[in-house]
Amino acid sequence: MRFYFHEDADAEFDRAVEYYEDSRPGLGLEFAQEVYAAITRVIQFPDAWSPMSKNTRRCLVSRFPFGIIYQVKSGYVRIIAVADLRRRPNYWRDRV
Repeated sequence: MRFYFHEDADAEFDRAVEYYEDSRPGLGLEFAQEVYAAITRVIQFPDAWSPMSKNTRRCLVSRFPFGIIYQVKSGYVRIIAVADLRRRPNYWRDRV
């Protein structure tokens, strides 16, 4: 199964990597690895994670306060948000 990022999710991901890299060299890479590990889990077990709405689910990222908000479509996973869990909830709903 393939995946792709919504353009806003891609921008969120890039900003978070930059933030963590600025905080401590190498931490941005560690964050990116954890995000991709979460995406790998989603691809392997797309229905295993918590429903957020009728068509979206959330997989938590290990070690960081982020969740991957996604939808499963025929043959691919659409990443709706790389959501900072400290941010206002459901801000990403207009992307669906």
